[in-house]
Amino acid sequence: MKSLERMVSEKALKFGNSFPCQICVVGFLCGICLTSLFLASLTSLGTFELAAFSFSSSAFPPCNSTSQIINMVATIDRKLNWKNKAETEEEEEDDDDQVKLLISAWENLLLNNEDFLKKVGMNKSDVPNAPHLENCEERTRVRERLDTRISNWTLPPWINGGDEENYPLTRRVQRDIWIHQHPLDCKNKSLKFLVADWETLPGFGIGAQIAGMTGLLAIAINENRVLVTNHYNRADHDGCKGSSRGRWSCYFLPETSEECRKRTFGAVKKREAWESGMVTGKQNYSTKKIWTGPIPKLWGKPWSSMKPTTEINGSLIPSHRKMDRRWWRAQAVRYLMRFQTEYTCGLMNAARNTAFGKEAAEMVLSAGDWRKKKNNIKTEIEDHVWSNHKPWIPRPMLSVHVRMGDKACEMRVAALEEYMRLADRIRERFPELNRIWLSTEMKEVVDRSKDYAHWRFYYTKVARQVGNKSMAEYEASLGREMSTNYPLVNFLMASDADFFVGALGSTWCFLIDGMRNTGGKVMSGYLSVNKDRFW
Repeated sequence: MKSLERMVSEKALKFGNSFPCQICVVGFLCGICLTSLFLASLTSLGTFELAAFSFSSSAFPPCNSTSQIINMVATIDRKLNWKNKAETEEEEEDDDDQVKLLISAWENLLLNNEDFLKKVGMNKSDVPNAPHLENCEERTRVRERLDTRISNWTLPPWINGGDEENYPLTRRVQRDIWIHQHPLDCKNKSLKFLVADWETLPGFGIGAQIAGMTGLLAIAINENRVLVTNHYNRADHDGCKGSSRGRWSCYFLPETSEECRKRTFGAVKKREAWESGMVTGKQNYSTKKIWTGPIPKLWGKPWSSMKPTTEINGSLIPSHRKMDRRWWRAQAVRYLMRFQTEYTCGLMNAARNTAFGKEAAEMVLSAGDWRKKKNNIKTEIEDHVWSNHKPWIPRPMLSVHVRMGDKACEMRVAALEEYMRLADRIRERFPELNRIWLSTEMKEVVDRSKDYAHWRFYYTKVARQVGNKSMAEYEASLGREMSTNYPLVNFLMASDADFFVGALGSTWCFLIDGMRNTGGKVMSGYLSVNKDRFW
């Protein structure tokens, strides 16, 4: 073999040194040079020289010594690297400026501040559609229309997914509750009403208030009454304007029609209405009946066929002694929060722009220079089809609600590490998952989240609790408006996630789980660090 190799090498060397071979190589190189000169006259000489050197150095090593080739390639690499780095930095700075400008434009549009656009030489129509924002005025009109009896009336339009993706009978139950709460004729003398303020006892959080109202809705349905909610103390602030101040209808569409509300509030002033039983209030029912009373039996026992999709301590929970309450609360909360008002829509827009605005702007920029595009011409498909799409958020998203603080008196609280172990378990199965919507009242939890660099966290920018203050003290420090708005934003963001980790001993987590199970996400599952105290 060695003899064969020497013989082949000698032949190749003689052939390479032969006059015909050298003439061919020289002729070929001359052709390249002539071609280079011709192309250089049409293009940039400097750029072509670099390309020609690179091409010749890699294609014809026999015509150059090894050291010459190495030096040439190193020189070219240094020039190219330096040039690319400078161009990249300049492009990144330019892109960063455009991202900031676009985010600011969206933010000022949300604030109806067109003066900002004038300062930067733009019109409102120049700003591209924000994929993560909704047109709240338009969406509210659509929601109000969907919440009214019309000729081609179909219900319930607020439910996502098919029957197999929700709790059993969700679509039917939501339809029946709406019809019960919106009678055809509220002047009918046979109608009865249950009028109730939202709970105001000290220490009752928003979750407890909502859970209490689900109990009152159950009583109303069992007694064939229309539930009419009255004062909602958390909406008693300057953000809720006009008649919506101090009402649930500041945040979500009313639980009944305006006609029924007017009749009810007229009747409560009459003694005979109370004596005849036409109207009842919370005072007519015991606390036990409101909180743990029987749920409506109109639909049989659908909770007996619920899929086990909740994991605690590594095991699926097929059933427990309060499955009926879990099913009913999910249905009642979904109905009460079925449609957002324009005010709530605006809160969600602001939260999404703060959390996801940068990523949304980068997406828009990736499609080209938005400042050169005109967006003032809308087509029918934009108005009637694409406008129905939900606002964009980065997906997949994991909701993690960490409940600590004074809740320790009611349940076992867990550190962030326990929640993150469950999050990592989900990620092992779904490696594309790397985003978390983190909701918590504790500053310590937000600070500790920075230790998990392999996750990207999103959360509302609000002052959080430090130490062992009670929830009531913490909320008082925020003020009524902020202490209502930011939890509701967190709740809706969490409910819109794709996967869920929490502490089902917390009423807040229990309600998020209910929204999951009536929002087309039964099979997303829920991993909990503890049990609900009723289990």
